[in-house]
Amino acid sequence: MATARTWRQAPPVDGPHEIRRDDVPALNQVFSDAFTERYRRDGLVGVRVPLLNPVIWRYAIEDAAGGAMLWRNERGEIVAFNIAHASGTEGWMGPLAVKPDVQGSGVGKEVVRAGVDWLKRRGCQVIGLETMPRTMDNVGFYSRLGFEPGRLTFTLTQDAAPGERLPLFLGRLGSRDKAELIEACRRLTAERLPGYDFSREITLTDELSLGDTVALHDGGELAGFALCHTVPLVEGRVREELRVLKLVLRREEDFALMAALLRDFARRSGTRRVAFRVQGEYTRVYARLIEAGARVRWTDLRMTAVGYGERRPERGVVLSNWEI
Repeated sequence: MATARTWRQAPPVDGPHEIRRDDVPALNQVFSDAFTERYRRDGLVGVRVPLLNPVIWRYAIEDAAGGAMLWRNERGEIVAFNIAHASGTEGWMGPLAVKPDVQGSGVGKEVVRAGVDWLKRRGCQVIGLETMPRTMDNVGFYSRLGFEPGRLTFTLTQDAAPGERLPLFLGRLGSRDKAELIEACRRLTAERLPGYDFSREITLTDELSLGDTVALHDGGELAGFALCHTVPLVEGRVREELRVLKLVLRREEDFALMAALLRDFARRSGTRRVAFRVQGEYTRVYARLIEAGARVRWTDLRMTAVGYGERRPERGVVLSNWEI
């Protein structure tokens, strides 16, 4: 992500421009170089951030639509990008990055502000991003741009395991039943957090064969769903994790049942484990996972623009991943 450095004269950059599919190789390189440099400055000299799976870039770009933006230098090379997503009234940015040789020149500020402005024009009531909590440069940089720190997001994993209950998969339904389930997911999400809508992410995941949406029913009524990706995140890697991007439950008490369905889905899809990203306000969900033997793998700091903070539903669970 963009980071703060000693100020120097800004090189001429042109943008924002809409990201297109043929920009992906160059975007991938900017992403890898920027985050590798970030780790180096944090003291992790031997870490090289790998290139992401091209189909994951396609998902991010198509999900963002007009929010996928890039900037070029005078030679036409991509030097920065920001992929801003609007899921109804929930807006977030990621990934975003600036090439190491132009960081600290003001380009990063332009990139973040362009994303914020786009999300505001879309009517988003939540505008946020996630960054590494140990990286003080990033935290300070975003704070100076009007973001305030919230709680941590915890990435926890559970091993794949067979379940006692057969999951219902969106991808195995006919077109009419798919449409009905997607609408039911939209309604349930809006009941818990009015304005939120994950329909586009569910549809894209199905169309691009990235994973599936697991539905939990109770007495014929949709009690919850989880949107998951099974394709490798990193280019050239084998399947290792089933990544839960969105998870909505009518009742928090159903989390253990949904987790069991997801562990079974991981086994069926040939992945070794399930990765949950739990926002810090869901302390009981976190505790349930720990009690069930889940391992904490990573933490991210959630930051939101002042006046555009998150809210927790009065009942149930809405977990929304702000990474691709």
